[in-house]
Amino acid sequence: MNPSADILSPMARGNGAHVLHKMIESRLAGYRVADYSPWLTLFPPLLPGVIANMQCALIHTTPDYGLFFRRPRNPLVLTIHHYMCDPGIRPFSSALQQIHYATDLKWFIRCSLASATLVTSVSRFSAEHTKVELKLKTAIKIIYNGIDEKRFHPRGRKNPSSTVRVLFSGNLTRRKGAQWLPAIAAGLNDGIVIHHTSGLGRAQLRPRAPNLCDLGRVPWENMPELYRVSDILLSPTVREGFGLAIAEAMACGLPVVASDCSAVPELVDDGLGGFLCPVGDVLAFAEKINLLAETPALRHRMGEYNRAKVERFFTVDRMITEYRELFESLL
Repeated sequence: MNPSADILSPMARGNGAHVLHKMIESRLAGYRVADYSPWLTLFPPLLPGVIANMQCALIHTTPDYGLFFRRPRNPLVLTIHHYMCDPGIRPFSSALQQIHYATDLKWFIRCSLASATLVTSVSRFSAEHTKVELKLKTAIKIIYNGIDEKRFHPRGRKNPSSTVRVLFSGNLTRRKGAQWLPAIAAGLNDGIVIHHTSGLGRAQLRPRAPNLCDLGRVPWENMPELYRVSDILLSPTVREGFGLAIAEAMACGLPVVASDCSAVPELVDDGLGGFLCPVGDVLAFAEKINLLAETPALRHRMGEYNRAKVERFFTVDRMITEYRELFESLL
């Protein structure tokens, strides 16, 4: 790690936000990610030590623990990737998570946002949801996440078998809807298999069904090829601040069957790029997957639509340009 940087980004490893900040690092000169183990968040007073010996002109991180990285002379830019402290997410969280979200984490986020120089969000939903839940009057700038469309592309996409391959990409948690995978799989026609990864973090659930295939942990670098050998992306999520896996699959020309919730409709146009289903409606998910499995032309048409949408709105160059202009305005 370079001890000096124009922009320093302390980030916990093992989540989509870390992936995005590392992408910014790879494309923006002077930007450095200071990554750390998520276990450190169990003892937040230790977090300032992550960047104690590093010099910078600006700090860019997330609101969750942003207050622990603030410095008197450095502007603090916070990006909201998701907000987990509202009551709606409680049924899909463990008892310890519910306590954490409702007490110290909510306080940390509120204090972080109050001390920020500027706040951005990766979607309209995340911005408005956070403002409503915390009763904020703070202006929040929307900078959508970007996908490297040169790495995530549909060229050479093929299914190596006659089986229709449905991909679930994400952590095996209740928030991602992993608890519904067996029921969705049970409603699928013969010849359709759901392949699922175990995500970036520790798996909380172990879904089992004859037509469920566990791929284990797939490195992010290998995800483009995995998308290209799949036919449909499945995302029965409960909450998405943006939906990185959805956007990556769209860039690779896949149709999407996802929950009609949170930021997902900002990505997936229902009936054009895929289908949006009520949260937890396993019959609706199975029905739409069966329809796409039976209609290759529809899969192809929706996949082309999604690729074009990514090229218009969600490219990495667009994201980097917006962050660069933002940082330059503060420096």
